[in-house]
Amino acid sequence: MQLHNLKPAQGAVKKPKRIGRGEGSGHGGTATRGNKGQQADTGYQSKRGHEGGQMPIQRRMPKRGFKNPFRVTYKIFNLEQIDFLVEKYNLPEFTPEVLYINGLVNRTDLVKILGKGEIKSKINIKVNAASAKAKEAIAAAGSTLEMI
Repeated sequence: MQLHNLKPAQGAVKKPKRIGRGEGSGHGGTATRGNKGQQADTGYQSKRGHEGGQMPIQRRMPKRGFKNPFRVTYKIFNLEQIDFLVEKYNLPEFTPEVLYINGLVNRTDLVKILGKGEIKSKINIKVNAASAKAKEAIAAAGSTLEMI
């Protein structure tokens, strides 16, 4: 085998369908577009979701629910998780920036503390929100809480 006698495998290469090149080609006359109608004309394009006059699926489906554009979602941490994370990652303080550096939250996440469990370590906490129970527990433990 040399370069000059290489060729593709049998049946691997197909000739393109030559449309509208006379009756002898087998694709002459209407050029495989059928007789008359919108789709037979040149420049035909169908819109996405068009179902030929049938009511489209996006209009047949009922509307459901409501998306509140003003909803504020927080990344939630409980008091028991704070102690665990401070020990595991040796956090100097509990802030969104420190949490982001350690891969615990995304850059734009808002952080909220809830009061499940109890906090033992004295640590500086700066968060976007905290529940009333969490505020009491943090103050009782001797930690400082600052709202951003």
